[in-house]
Amino acid sequence: MQAFLHQVLSGFATGGIYASVALALVMIYQSTHHVNFAQGEMATFSTYMAWKMITIGFPYWVAFLLTLLFAFVLGVAIERIIVRPFYKAPVLSVIAVFIGLLLIINSLSGALFDYTIKPFPSPFPSDAWYGGPYLSPHEVGMIFVTFVMLALIFVFFRFTPLGLAMRAAAENPVSSRLCGVRVGWMLALGWGLAGLIGAVAGMMTAPVIYLDPYMMFSVLLYGFAGALLGGIDNPWGAVLGGFIVGVLQNIAGAYLVGTELMVTVALVIIIGILVIKPSGLFGRPIVTRV
Repeated sequence: MQAFLHQVLSGFATGGIYASVALALVMIYQSTHHVNFAQGEMATFSTYMAWKMITIGFPYWVAFLLTLLFAFVLGVAIERIIVRPFYKAPVLSVIAVFIGLLLIINSLSGALFDYTIKPFPSPFPSDAWYGGPYLSPHEVGMIFVTFVMLALIFVFFRFTPLGLAMRAAAENPVSSRLCGVRVGWMLALGWGLAGLIGAVAGMMTAPVIYLDPYMMFSVLLYGFAGALLGGIDNPWGAVLGGFIVGVLQNIAGAYLVGTELMVTVALVIIIGILVIKPSGLFGRPIVTRV
């Protein structure tokens, strides 16, 4: 029973990372109706920037905040320079752009920082008082950071004029323009926030699985599974889906498929949701007249 409880709680901590990635994917999907396949590579590149700042002497939390600023600017720049010209392009063209962006950023990470595995420090001491028999201090810290970030995002979108304008631009861009909302910049800010959220996920993941250019590949897959499970058009459903996937992954890895085949859990969830309930647990089925 204790081992099972450990797997559940550890999966909940890991699910916080998947929930962050799922939220980032949903934010971009709501504005473009496409999945950003380069989300994981953007998070990895931002994590490398944090690693570089830490290695040259920046305190961890200073590097953390500067990395969030960098990731936000990177997301806005990618939307304005690379993605915007393809908004009215065919679907396959947009998918090709995202795949190309994935390959470019991945190669850039390897070229600038090389492909060797690097340790990434955790801001949470291994002997901290909040660690316990079921969760390490870093896992507790991951849960705390994830919930703080999600709470700040909720407050931003629910109670600030800019957040409300971004929600309106994503839901109904035509009506938003008629109300004076600068839809183009709202979508760019959404990309910036998605980059920021991904950077948090990357910096929390790196101390666990080490830092290398392919670090976020499996994390992105689990985040995508969480987004589909909760609803690709429902941000908070995607967050809940990310936590569910984290718990299911740990339990399945420990008792069913083993650690070597845990990635198959995400693939099974993705295929099962697409077959049984494509809109997800909390998504809205879209009905159109043809």
